[in-house]
Amino acid sequence: MTPSPTPTRGRQHLHIQPISFRDAAAFIADYHRHMPPPVGWKFGIAVTSTDDHAIHGVVMVGRPVSRRLDDGWTLEVNRCCTDGTPHVASKLYAAAWRVAQNLGFRRMVTYTLANTTEHGASLRGAGWVEAGEFKGASWTSPSRPRDTKNVHDRIRWFVGTIEDAPKLLAYGDRVTNDPQQLLLTWED
Repeated sequence: MTPSPTPTRGRQHLHIQPISFRDAAAFIADYHRHMPPPVGWKFGIAVTSTDDHAIHGVVMVGRPVSRRLDDGWTLEVNRCCTDGTPHVASKLYAAAWRVAQNLGFRRMVTYTLANTTEHGASLRGAGWVEAGEFKGASWTSPSRPRDTKNVHDRIRWFVGTIEDAPKLLAYGDRVTNDPQQLLLTWED
């Protein structure tokens, strides 16, 4: 006989499950505040509740947008989106990192908007470290114009081993390899 579940007293039981690209993109199109769904991915994860089986958040993980970080060992959380249910974002970031590690990746990055209400509590709760602020820049050129409406200053977040930190921890727009600065930043 299986034991009965512990009463939740109003709390939902949340669990991780796989999600298709189409369903994740649709959720992001409906709920994300400022970005459309990405055009590709390596994998995605959803958080659903056992009570109503509704999706409360999704994460879409792919190759890093920055060519400098696209070394075959790094993934980027391209979108993390929730419906506002508490603790879902942290659960998604932590699960994405576990999956990435199991696939053999050594580090992950993601970005939040600087100077907004995106303060990174969910990332810190999942073990990520702030790696510096980066000025927003357009990738447009005369020969290849691009949409520039989503150009914002961003904060890079990192999770991985300390040996990988020199490549990812930054001060302003420059990356530092100074071990003392890295150690101070890593412990903050």
